[in-house]
Amino acid sequence: MKFTELTIHTTSECSELVADVMWGYTNYGVAISDIKDVISLQQNKAMYWDYMDDSLLTGGGEALVKAFIPLEKTEELTPLIRADLEQLANNCKGNLPAGTLECTKRVVEGDDWLEIWRKHFRPLHIGEKIVVCPEWIEYEKQPFEEVVKLDSNMAFGTGEHETTAMCLKLLQTYLTPESVCIDVGCGSGILGISAIKLGAKYAYLTDIDYVAVESAKHNAEINNVAGMVTVAHSNLLDNADIKGDIMLANITAEILCGLAPSIPKNLKKGGTLILSGIIESRLKTVITAFTTEGLTLEKTLREGEWLALSFKL
Repeated sequence: MKFTELTIHTTSECSELVADVMWGYTNYGVAISDIKDVISLQQNKAMYWDYMDDSLLTGGGEALVKAFIPLEKTEELTPLIRADLEQLANNCKGNLPAGTLECTKRVVEGDDWLEIWRKHFRPLHIGEKIVVCPEWIEYEKQPFEEVVKLDSNMAFGTGEHETTAMCLKLLQTYLTPESVCIDVGCGSGILGISAIKLGAKYAYLTDIDYVAVESAKHNAEINNVAGMVTVAHSNLLDNADIKGDIMLANITAEILCGLAPSIPKNLKKGGTLILSGIIESRLKTVITAFTTEGLTLEKTLREGEWLALSFKL
């Protein structure tokens, strides 16, 4: 299968926001190339190169966000992507430098992209207990760890993104062995599967995207938790009677605000709501939307340009 590799030229500060836009148009992968990540690894001694151009240490240059779009969809989606990037640039004015947002294209083979993804993705340690690991990599589990395996064909949520990582960290704070967990917009199923691995009694996952639903079901199977997980193909929690002790939603602020009025219906009294995917300019709006529905803000986490919140009902 052939893909168009769309490369957006932006800045380090805005790269995650651009990537979030691109994830709205592809299920096949988005990657960020940023020299500042290389510099950070070098300075923190997490990785060492014998030879490195000293000019890189100035931190100059731009970040590149690459998205992979099915070739036959490129002509249809490109104008929509450009419109969303223009809107992003307007929203960032006076807050974040967005860069040129120039877009370049090239055609690549799908197998090439999958191989690049396989080489890039390594076990990720998130919080005190969770290790997210590609299915094809042998990993020696430590006694205090819970390993969540993800299949190579998934395209929704690996834990690498700050928004997913913050959800996992907050989940480890609130989870108990009796917890029933709900994940709205589950993607790969990483949050619900992690909940079961950490000892939750049951997890109910929903997503509007059929490919994500199939991915989450498959990942539940390879983690041997399918019997404790339900994955529903639905819009948010439409027509769901399930009540959770913990509810997670890692989606955009606009969708979160639309979800707010229905939260009490599916969250037990005293339950915890964990939200992520929020940028600074939308923070007050999201908090207001949920406190208006009777929830109390407990914690705020920030990683990069993103924020995550936990509420109590």
